[in-house]
Amino acid sequence: MTTYDFDRVIDRTGTFATKLDGLDQMFGRHDVTPLWIADLDFAVCPEITAALRHRLDHPVLGYSAAPDSYWNSIINWQHHRHNFEITREELCFIPGVVKGLGLSINYFSNRGDHIVIQPPVYHPFRMVIEGNGRIVSENPLLFDGTSYRMDLEGLAKVIERDHPTMMILCNPHNPIGIQWDEDTLRQVASMARKANMVIVSDEIHGDLMLEGRKHIPTVSVSDDARKVTVTLGAPSKTFNIPGLVSSWMVVKDPELRHGFYHWMEANEFCAPVLISTIGAEAAYTFGENWLNQMLDYVQKNINFVDEFLSTRCPQVKCVRPQASFLVWLDFRALGLCQKELMNMLLEKAHLALNDGSMFGSQGCGFVRLNVGTPRSVLAEALEHIASAVASLKC
Repeated sequence: MTTYDFDRVIDRTGTFATKLDGLDQMFGRHDVTPLWIADLDFAVCPEITAALRHRLDHPVLGYSAAPDSYWNSIINWQHHRHNFEITREELCFIPGVVKGLGLSINYFSNRGDHIVIQPPVYHPFRMVIEGNGRIVSENPLLFDGTSYRMDLEGLAKVIERDHPTMMILCNPHNPIGIQWDEDTLRQVASMARKANMVIVSDEIHGDLMLEGRKHIPTVSVSDDARKVTVTLGAPSKTFNIPGLVSSWMVVKDPELRHGFYHWMEANEFCAPVLISTIGAEAAYTFGENWLNQMLDYVQKNINFVDEFLSTRCPQVKCVRPQASFLVWLDFRALGLCQKELMNMLLEKAHLALNDGSMFGSQGCGFVRLNVGTPRSVLAEALEHIASAVASLKC
């Protein structure tokens, strides 16, 4: 079995990487360590790049159709990895998960409709809702100082008050890293079906389960969920190939699916791109060993963060994720306003991290840290955080 080197520090300069090239626009400087946008600093599984090179060696790049092997690689992966059974007719290509959100919003809702989100949550949810002339209905998560849970009573009140046509669910949740349990998902689906509300479930982090946990697809928990759920997924976060823009959608219920997929096809929104299908098929076919090793490395990075903060910087708390390589850090004990917090991390620690408030006002006092990087880089970043926090006492 091949062993992969995740300790290798790779220079991404000159590769048009958003993580680097977006620093000036996002943070106003580029001389900082970028641990923000959610991609990995690891070399991808070599079978993926080999498959891309093999195809690009052919001198003609004409119109191409997705082969059956591409669709089967997704179907087989979901069966093998998550015991999630899907058929070809239930499956559709989408050019990115956020685009899938936008397409779902435009098909299943109208301008002025309310759509539920549960902040603190992935910020494009709000952006795509408001950008398409819909209204955000917030049902904030509940935090007890250690972990988060859904406010199901609050959700019922939001549904009764705003009559939303849709709910965008993050499962596993970004930035918290929670895999919602079956009972919670079942109750949400029941409320959605009674309210004639579509659930769009973003499950892009579903392959990134930690410590042996299992991903629970929302649509799988009940007949109610099957009737109302549009599932969005991708190999992009899983295998570090977001640049290939290969995502997929599953709609189980025929009544929910037929008109939607016909509209998608008529507008060619679901036409796969050549490198997307090649990269995704190679990832799902050959990438499991790479993924398992990567997840083990990421879990050790999370443990490292938690242990470091506990001993060296106990004022900062780590909300341990159940999935993904993103870690939610609680800085509230420092007593800083959000601007002061982000300024400290940028100017004193020289780190580019995601501002917690971008995920909603409920993220004030928090920061999202990307630990999908070599441990040497992470260790240096944590030392900078500890030094910056210590300097506040002076």
